[in-house]
Amino acid sequence: MSSIFLRIYGGLLFSLVLVSVLSGIVVTIVNGVRMAEYREDMARGTFRLVSEVLASLPDDQRQKWLRDWGHKLSIPFSMVPVNQVDFSPKEVELLSQGQVDVQMLNEKSAVITSWIDDQWLLRGNVPEISEQMATSTIIFLRHLLNSYSPDERARVLTKRSSESLSFPVSIVHYPSTYLTPLQQSQLRQGSVVTILSVRDETLQLYAQMADSDQIIHLGPLKLLNLYPFKLILTLGLFVLISLSLAIYILVRGMEKRLRKLERAATRFSRGDFDVRVNVAGADSIGRLAMAFNAMADHIQRLLSLQKEMIRGVSHELRTPVARLRFGLDLIADARTQEEREAQLEGMDQDIQELDHLVDEFLTYANLEQGAPTISLKRHDVDKVVAQVVGEHLRLQNRVEIEHIPCNVLNPRRFVEIDRRYIHRAIQNLVGNACRYADSRVQVRFSSTQDTCRIDVDDDGPGIPEEQWERVFSAFSRLDDSRTRKSGGYGLGLSIVRRIMYWHGGRALVSHSPLGGARFSLVWPRKQRH
Repeated sequence: MSSIFLRIYGGLLFSLVLVSVLSGIVVTIVNGVRMAEYREDMARGTFRLVSEVLASLPDDQRQKWLRDWGHKLSIPFSMVPVNQVDFSPKEVELLSQGQVDVQMLNEKSAVITSWIDDQWLLRGNVPEISEQMATSTIIFLRHLLNSYSPDERARVLTKRSSESLSFPVSIVHYPSTYLTPLQQSQLRQGSVVTILSVRDETLQLYAQMADSDQIIHLGPLKLLNLYPFKLILTLGLFVLISLSLAIYILVRGMEKRLRKLERAATRFSRGDFDVRVNVAGADSIGRLAMAFNAMADHIQRLLSLQKEMIRGVSHELRTPVARLRFGLDLIADARTQEEREAQLEGMDQDIQELDHLVDEFLTYANLEQGAPTISLKRHDVDKVVAQVVGEHLRLQNRVEIEHIPCNVLNPRRFVEIDRRYIHRAIQNLVGNACRYADSRVQVRFSSTQDTCRIDVDDDGPGIPEEQWERVFSAFSRLDDSRTRKSGGYGLGLSIVRRIMYWHGGRALVSHSPLGGARFSLVWPRKQRH
């Protein structure tokens, strides 16, 4: 699938199907647990009341009483010895604490077991566990309360309810009930009236005592409402469709922006290096577009540098090569040894110039590439400045070079730098100042808590302000006093600027207090590794 939308949609669909299956399993388990608890609640009242009555009867009366009430409640009861059941000790302990064991035979019928005493368990085969079990409970409660006076019944019922039942039971009278005349008539005839509230999903049962107008009210019983799997499936499909529309709207815009990037990358790969991507935004696609544009700028600059290098190399090599060829011709025509030695000495100088030119080219190309090797270590920058000044003093005596010592504390003179490159930058600036100075050059290093600075001043003709930026361009030479006659290839200051770039700083030019030009190197004390 080439479309991002289809990929995301496919992943979403797979995730939703997986979640739906897992949700179905969870719903089935939860429904099973809730159904088991509901069945136990429905059966607990009847079986615990019967068990309590059995426990109070003599042994010889239990079987007959159990058969009679099993017939009245339509539940075939039996008594089972505790030691003959296949319950675990933990299950027997739970039965003794008042719980009821429900073992389903199929979807409706079940075998229900409750505790009588230490020797016997009550067991009954219930054809259908439903809210109808509450009818058996209220019938049995009415039978139990017949043996008590009307004044005692409320107290006894409250006690029975708290000990044996899992739903509320109370004594009410006609004025406090919402029964119709027909329902009240049914109550007087001894029937059990069942009222179902569809709105509340509850069930209430009423049964009247035979000797008074007291009514036993059982409920309300909350009906079991299982979580329907079809409803969950319908909701899942609705969520899927809604998410699909939302994702389509969102991803469609993303896909259009990515296609712009794709078309731009294709054009760039075919040689259209001026192409750029206009994709706005702060998201990942916007950042990708910015990265693409930055990459295109960098590659275009490197290609431009390559062309510039080729032109510069071809131009700069012509003069020393021509001099070498001319020197060879002169050696061939030389008549004396002195003339030949003079020409050989000139040729040696031309070869040294070629070596220096190649070294400049290689240094510049290395600094212009993506990421030159910069080895940062702590060094005393003022000592590096003093070393460069000493080297130039030994090589020439035309101008006076003054090193003004740094007056900051010793720790501030130690800075993380690449010593080789910083040495080269200072060397280029001092050599450049020596070529154009009339008689004097000053070099100083200063440092603050955050920045370092090196200033190289000369008393030469200076540089016009409109040329300050151009002077750092590769292969550029200024007119008038700073011409080819002064030497150089137009790469020295470009190398200085690139060295400062890789140190996170800048190379600047301004007017010098000595009357000429001031070149400055400024970079942060703390480097980002």
